[in-house]
Amino acid sequence: MKVSLFITCVSDIVFADVGKHTVEILERVGCEVDFPAAQTCCGQPAYNSGYLQEAKKSMKQMIKAFKNSEYVVGPSGSCVGMLKEYPHIFQGDPEWEQPAIDLANKSYEITQFLVDVLGVTDLGSTFKGRVTYHPSCHMTRVLGVKDAPQKLLQSVKGIDFVELPVKEDCCGFGGTFSVKNPEISREMVKEKSQHVSETKAEYLVGGDMGCLMNIGGRMRREGKDVKVVHITEILNTHSEGGIA
Repeated sequence: MKVSLFITCVSDIVFADVGKHTVEILERVGCEVDFPAAQTCCGQPAYNSGYLQEAKKSMKQMIKAFKNSEYVVGPSGSCVGMLKEYPHIFQGDPEWEQPAIDLANKSYEITQFLVDVLGVTDLGSTFKGRVTYHPSCHMTRVLGVKDAPQKLLQSVKGIDFVELPVKEDCCGFGGTFSVKNPEISREMVKEKSQHVSETKAEYLVGGDMGCLMNIGGRMRREGKDVKVVHITEILNTHSEGGIA
């Protein structure tokens, strides 16, 4: 099976190891992975800020970049969720509607692809530590991925998995929401940090790096010793030593 990696901006610029873990996981389950270098931002920040025409330029570039891909897989529910919005955005466009539909239909978040496409729920991973999982809003509400991440985490040998209280609540990031409404965002992430503390988890895991940056930043400012990691880092671990 041939898979094209959709790296996402945040992973490419801030969390390069997430891309590395994603590729290694895909290769471990037998996929042949390539990286279309023509890919760019999915257009979500501009689109959510109301700059539709500017966002469409990025979207068209993404459609062209992945035109020949069999599957497109990325480590972000939010960014992959944006690709799923393309058919609506280009609806009625005689040139771009069908290519937008084609891209949306072959695009998956990494845990979604593993569980729903490949039927893999156990990667043979080993990890020792108390872990809780934050289900990001875009992954669950836009993309509709709810069970796949937890199925994969709960199959990890040695893990002590604990549910996050009120897990469906937003962390306050919301992309441009945290910039436009910082006071509200600050109170939301404060509440999320408290819920993480209630689990007594050593690790907070998520599938969207924007959320993890937001929650992790808040907990650091509060002096809390909780490691914040992307789910691929846990799933790509084969020792019981945890993460430094």
